[in-house]
Amino acid sequence: MTTIKTLKEAIALYVKPGMTVALEGFTHLIPNAAGLEIIRQGIKNLTLVRMTPDLIYDQMIGMGCADRMIFSWGGNPGVGSLHRFRDAYENATPHKLTIEEHDHAAMANAYTAGAAGLPLAVFDGYNGTSYADHNANIRSITCPFTGKELTAIPALRPDVGIIHAQRADRDGNVWLDGISGVQKETVLASTHTIVTVEEIVDHVSEDQGGCVIPNWVIDAVCETPYGAFPSYASGYYERNNSFYMQWDEISRDYDRFLHWMQTFVLETKDFSEYLEKLREAKYV
Repeated sequence: MTTIKTLKEAIALYVKPGMTVALEGFTHLIPNAAGLEIIRQGIKNLTLVRMTPDLIYDQMIGMGCADRMIFSWGGNPGVGSLHRFRDAYENATPHKLTIEEHDHAAMANAYTAGAAGLPLAVFDGYNGTSYADHNANIRSITCPFTGKELTAIPALRPDVGIIHAQRADRDGNVWLDGISGVQKETVLASTHTIVTVEEIVDHVSEDQGGCVIPNWVIDAVCETPYGAFPSYASGYYERNNSFYMQWDEISRDYDRFLHWMQTFVLETKDFSEYLEKLREAKYV
């Protein structure tokens, strides 16, 4: 049964060192507040999973939270590289990061397989590419009906799946609208699920359109206004393009990055205080 918790409580309860954790969101509804809380609590040795790791994974990697990452594209959208990700992979700063790279279709299939309780995903893809030369988890399998050679990869079944959404009701049913990516698949594939939301309301319904995720697949709902910042939440606020551009400069130098994270993340008690400090410093 879903419980309403603070984000600090939910992360402390469900996210432990050494776990596989997926913080999913595709262009919007990215659970940035949850990622910063993991950093704030100093949780290490994680395997991070996400189709499109961007700023929040750059921050988590740079702060030493991740040992491994499974992903299908990594970058600062519309700006360039993720400097902390690149530095960790190329120079082991702050420590070595291993990666497992896929394309979007493979990741989506792997989440779907995990959601169905299957051990692997089978799909028609990767033919003519060099992915398998660099990823030992890409195998081939012969269809027993047609004899066609297909691709097989392990299902994604994270220990903890974390998403952001617009609303939840007091029973923990979640409503989200806009680009959903693989958020519902992540929830269904994960052993435990945390959902941060813009607001908790009396009732959510499919009559509003969008997607309703029922409370029986969610462990904790955390009311976290602006929890997707600097990405956007459709119907609530727009993407903060300026922050993405500023992050490129902040993250280029490791010492500057550490000082920024210490000042704005580690010295703030929660996401609300973090945002207020950003506003005072003219980052927002």
